[in-house]
Amino acid sequence: MTDWNDKQPIFLQIKQRIEQQILAGIWLEGQALPSVRTVASDLKINHLTVMKAYQILVDELLIEKVRGRGMFVLVGARSKLKTTTTKAFLNEGIPQLIQTLELLDMPVNDFIKELNKQMKGKP
Repeated sequence: MTDWNDKQPIFLQIKQRIEQQILAGIWLEGQALPSVRTVASDLKINHLTVMKAYQILVDELLIEKVRGRGMFVLVGARSKLKTTTTKAFLNEGIPQLIQTLELLDMPVNDFIKELNKQMKGKP
């Protein structure tokens, strides 16, 4: 069973998960996504909720509906997601990070050292 965030509609959470999976290479460009009914059954949610998530992805030109065949990841979807995710991180994530560092009175150099340690897999 999936743990849902009560502060965000389920269809948006499904959309975000699919985007993350495309970014991670779980869903490849040109690859078919599971059917709406399969996802709904697996997650034990209404199929209209899944359809809404898929429709947003279609509207954002990340997936396409092929009549009679299902939903497919569009060529260029991963690149598009990388670009939009990078922009969001630069415009939203970094300012939030700066605010947190300031609240903690943590020098940027200390943060960078810790970041490097964790990126190398050191505790």
